[in-house]
Amino acid sequence: MANRFVLNETSYHGKGAITAIPTEATARGFKKALVCSDPDLVKFNVTQKVTSLLDEAGLAYELFTEIKPNPTIENVQAGVKALKAAEADYIIAIGGGSSMDTAKAVGIIDRNPEFADVRSLEGVAPTKNPCTPIFAVPTTSGTGSEITNISVLTDLSKNVKSTMNDPLMYPKAAIVDPRLTLSVPPKVTASTGLDVLSHALESVWSVLHQPICESCSVHATKLVFEWLYKAYCEPDNLLAREKMAEASIVAGVAFSNPRTAGSHACSFPLTNLYGVPHGEACAMTLDFFTRYNADAENGRLNKFARNCGFKDAYEMADSITELKKKMGMACTLSEIGVKSNEEIEKLTEMSMTPLMERNMIPLSYDDIKTMYLSMM
Repeated sequence: MANRFVLNETSYHGKGAITAIPTEATARGFKKALVCSDPDLVKFNVTQKVTSLLDEAGLAYELFTEIKPNPTIENVQAGVKALKAAEADYIIAIGGGSSMDTAKAVGIIDRNPEFADVRSLEGVAPTKNPCTPIFAVPTTSGTGSEITNISVLTDLSKNVKSTMNDPLMYPKAAIVDPRLTLSVPPKVTASTGLDVLSHALESVWSVLHQPICESCSVHATKLVFEWLYKAYCEPDNLLAREKMAEASIVAGVAFSNPRTAGSHACSFPLTNLYGVPHGEACAMTLDFFTRYNADAENGRLNKFARNCGFKDAYEMADSITELKKKMGMACTLSEIGVKSNEEIEKLTEMSMTPLMERNMIPLSYDDIKTMYLSMM
């Protein structure tokens, strides 16, 4: 089978990367931006680090801040209205995955208005027109959303997360400046960093695995284990922030084509039902899946673990558990408020999404229920 590999048109990474935004916008002939950023980033003057560059260059923009953590369909619909009202011809998404996922959904609906209800875009979206151009500027290390064609939205009417995967939704440019992550508090640093690790590892045991992506996974995994705890303990350590920003974008490359699998499938109900932050929710089951997949396909994951500096996948799983505990992340279901067998049944049911089918070893309902019971 031939492997298909797609990435952004342009990416910038490193200190000062955001200074490229005015140049890129001018070179592409863009006239006015809709700047999508969440209210907290505006409040703490992170968004202004980008908008001040637009002001200096005399570039027009309007600000849209109706973005929530775990963005909703309603956030997207409000963004589409704001984009049209502003008469903007491109979007600058500043923030974590919430801002970027919102921007991608806004952009694809703007150019494909027949999908204004958003819900019909779940899965591989059947759109025809490329989305409104997006410059994706992450402020966490992180989701990797700046270099993927994926948008994850919450449907409040069903209390579920839905994933949109559209080949026409890649941001035009990823602008990864580690200086924007210096204000991220330790708990968020830990959670988003574990999301990076989840991206790197799940792409390895995905049934869509491909070698070029595994090479990126090795690099990202080694960076996370070396630098995440330092970034957590020393928020002002710019080198640690740079290395985690590098890990995030490389892990984004790693999973952008193989996609995520079981840990992400389990994360959605853990977040929707118990409010566990996304990366922490992914990490709750990451050590389980690492052990579960260790010996599959002639020990491919064991070989991967050795390339990352571990004896085998089991030692790597133990290190994941240790890292979670050191950073105060939830490791058991009782820690997040799960109390009954009925709740276990609900978690299991909601975890059995198509993402679970990407695991290199098939996982049944009973397998996942047993996993959750072991986490009590």
